[in-house]
This record gives sequence, structure tokens and C-alpha cells, in this order.
Amino acid sequence: MPKKPKAAAKPLRHLRPSDLRAVTQLATQATRGVTTMSEGVHQAVWSSMGASSHGASKARARGITGFVYRAVHGVTELVGRGLQAAFTKMEPLLENLVDEPPETYGREAVLAALNGVMGDQLAQNHNPLATPMTLRWQGNVLNPHAMPPMPGATGKVLLLIHGLCMNDLQWRAMPQEGGKPQSDHAAVLAAELGYTPIYLRYNSGLHTSQNGRKLAALLEQVLQHWPVPVEELTAVVHSMGGLIIRSATHYAQQDNLHWPTQLKNIVFLGTPHHGSPLEKAGNWVDVILATTPFSKPLAKLGQLRSAGITDLRYGHVLDADWQGRDRFTRTPDSRQSLPLPEGVACYTVVATAASKRSPLADRLIGDGLVPLASGLGEHSDPRHNLQFAKTAQATVYRTPHMALLNSPEVTAQLLQWLTPAKPAQRAGS
Repeated sequence: MPKKPKAAAKPLRHLRPSDLRAVTQLATQATRGVTTMSEGVHQAVWSSMGASSHGASKARARGITGFVYRAVHGVTELVGRGLQAAFTKMEPLLENLVDEPPETYGREAVLAALNGVMGDQLAQNHNPLATPMTLRWQGNVLNPHAMPPMPGATGKVLLLIHGLCMNDLQWRAMPQEGGKPQSDHAAVLAAELGYTPIYLRYNSGLHTSQNGRKLAALLEQVLQHWPVPVEELTAVVHSMGGLIIRSATHYAQQDNLHWPTQLKNIVFLGTPHHGSPLEKAGNWVDVILATTPFSKPLAKLGQLRSAGITDLRYGHVLDADWQGRDRFTRTPDSRQSLPLPEGVACYTVVATAASKRSPLADRLIGDGLVPLASGLGEHSDPRHNLQFAKTAQATVYRTPHMALLNSPEVTAQLLQWLTPAKPAQRAGS
């Protein structure tokens, strides 16, 4: 008996009516970007041959060639605007004809990566693919003005914040890979210590301080409408998420918001407090490409990196760290110092791919993305040294950066740190 053919995959389950307009906008930007880059290369080659560039800038061609480039820009912009206008009118009709498909892990992973790489541009251009900041409970968006029913919610709130190019779904334990056991930090802390987990989803391509300000305001509104009195707020934050909670706490205290008084614990998992060498290396790419007239136009590709990514060069958390500066110009670390928040128990977990700690492994390996010194908040300048207590530091070995999300060893450490100490018994009792 012949085998029944497998059902074909349904790619449309990932699509939304607004995606047509969003993709058209991206295609328009890409076409204009490639055209600009091609014109720059054309001029660089022309100038290197000793030809006069009179009447044209170093990046813009003249004569018939210049007319062709300008025509491509104009037609691209005209067609792009026309298609976007048409798709905008079609969206209400499509929404009425087609039910909104549920979120899929694949779609959200792609959107998270896209927002991480160019989320600042998506937001600036009001692209529908730009991720709005939301707090979520059991998959439900927490609207401060219309909170969903939350049966079983407790006064112990656990806030989880993901890192660059990620989303809240990636905190859940994925299927085992290579036989390695995985854990769900939030589920264990909820079951063992009575926490109610809420997850932040945000556009990781924005400046960390912009996301910090947004989180400060959103958290204030949500906790004001929490169904039971809030006794404790604890944050478990991964990678960039650690910079955002530090920024949010700073701005919340500056604006005299209430929730920082409820914040009792922050656990940082692989947070680049003093930056990541990968972004520093990316900045070197900008410098190298700009050294010759042939490669200089290609530097624009390196400059596609979002504001969120360039903030990881030194670990920016404040507006003053980046405002008034060209983020693609290589400059020394000039950020303002920001200590850990007072009155909050702060812990840090760092990972290393090495089997044991050594000065060479710490410097060259780390967890593949964040050096141990950066994750531990250690800095040669005392102003930037975060001074985590030794008992508030933990290192996990043979663990890459992303594995911190689901490591059973990390879960065990979280339980150890967050379990309230039992009061000492009186003698003879």
C-alpha cells in the first residue's frame, strides 16, 4: 500500500496582512542603498584613474551617468510609495477576510533577529515589522488599561528580559540538542519559590537607554494594575537585557517612579557590562573599509548595524553615552559611570567555553560573545568597576553564551541565591 504523502508546509501561517507593506518598504530601502553604494564605487574607480570630477561630489556621478543614478533613486522611491499606499488600503480588507494567524516560534525568531540588526531603522520608518515593547504573561500582552484575568498571580513578580536579536519565547527550554539536559528558569522559580513570571519583548535594535526609558514607564503602569499587592520584584536578565534593566532602574529612580522600591534582586546572565569584543571588531571593519577609495563605499554595509549593536561596544546604558556622537567613529570609552542600584541584591552568572578558568581562556574565549571580565563587571578604571560581591558571582564552564538561557546549572544557582534565608532557630526550641 503506497505511503500517504506528507502534508505540504503552510508558509502562510507565518504571514500577516501588514507584511506586504513592510517588505515593500525594506525592498525600497535596499534598492536605494545598493544604488548609492554602486555610485560610490563608480566614482572611486573614476577618480583613481585620474579623471576629473569637476561638477560632481566625491560620491555622486555627473552627466548621463549621474542622471541614470538619480533616475533609479526617483523611480524606486515612486514605485515604493505607490506599492505601500496600495497595500495600506488592502490591509483592512485582508484582515476581514483572513483570521490573524497565531504567533509562531519561527516568525518571531526572524523578526527578533531583524529588529536586532536594523530595528532602529524599522522604528524610524514606522515599518510594521518593528517590534513594539510589551510585557507578557503566559503569552498574553499585559495592557495596563485592560489587564487580562490572571488567576494564580502572586505578589512575587519575576521579570525576564532577553538579549540582542532574541525574543521572550526563547526563554523556554527547547528540545534537547546532543543529549544535553535543558531547564526552564522561570518555571522552576515559579514552582519552587512562588514567583509569577512576566516576559519583556522589545526592539533590541534601539539604543539601550531608549529601551530603558520605555521599560521604566511600562513597568510602572503594569505593576500599578497588578491583581494583588506586589511584595517583590526580581529580574533575571540575559545579555543586553542586563544593560536595559540597569538603564530602566536609573531612569525610574530619576523620575521618582514607585517600582524601584519593589525591586529586590537582579540576576545578570552573561551581560556585557563593559562591552563585547565582537562589536569592537565590527568597528574595526568600518575603519579598515574606509582606508581605500575602492572599499570606502562598502563601509556602508558595516554601518547597517543598529544602535543597539553599537551600544554593545562599551556597554552604554545612558542617553549621555551616545548622544551627540557619531556611533561609527572609533573613539575611546567615554561613557558615564553607573554603579549597580543601591538597596538591590545584584548577582552575576558568567560562562566560558573553556573547561576551567585561566587568564588566557578568560581573555580570549569567554562564552564566545562576552569576556568574563565584562560579565563580572570588572574594569581597570575604578569608576566603572561594578564590584559584585564574591558570593554573588558564579561561573559555568563549557557553556556558550546562549546556553545560559536554559542551563540546569544556572537554574540551581538561581534557586540558591533567591531562596529566602531561614531564620535562625532559638536554642532549646
